[in-house]
Amino acid sequence: MNLRDTIRDIPDFPQEGILFKDITTLLKNPAAFRQSLDEMTASVRGQHIDMVVGMESRGFIFGAPLADRLSAGFVPARKLGKLPAPTVQAEYALEYGTNTIEIHQDAIKAGMRVLIVDDLLATGGTAEATARLVEQVGGEIAGFIFLIELKFLKGRSRLTTYPVTALIEY
Repeated sequence: MNLRDTIRDIPDFPQEGILFKDITTLLKNPAAFRQSLDEMTASVRGQHIDMVVGMESRGFIFGAPLADRLSAGFVPARKLGKLPAPTVQAEYALEYGTNTIEIHQDAIKAGMRVLIVDDLLATGGTAEATARLVEQVGGEIAGFIFLIELKFLKGRSRLTTYPVTALIEY
């Protein structure tokens, strides 16, 4: 199946001029969701992965089952103030302002190989900040996996020192 065919375009969301890639149509299709996880799993076959980090919030949807398939742990990278134990934080730029993402300080041990997962690579700001967090606690980044990459936003250029896989490119 062509996964691209299972993603719906929503014009002018969340604001005028944006063509939103709605993955809920892929997620509600069991065969498409399974295939996306199969392809993500295949992209890291043979690599040793200790932890999968899912970026808030749609990265959780793909990251947790991927961690299970890889016999790895799962770490949520959350927006500021959502995690209960001590955290490390990284700030990243938005179009108008900044945001902060965090993980628990004890989520990843030094030397662990970490795969970072999200649904979408756009400008790369959140992904780059997540990489900084993983490295700050001593993790080694095995790579990034995204369901979708919006190539025209050049987010991959912020991740040039890491392997990056995207199942679907626009």
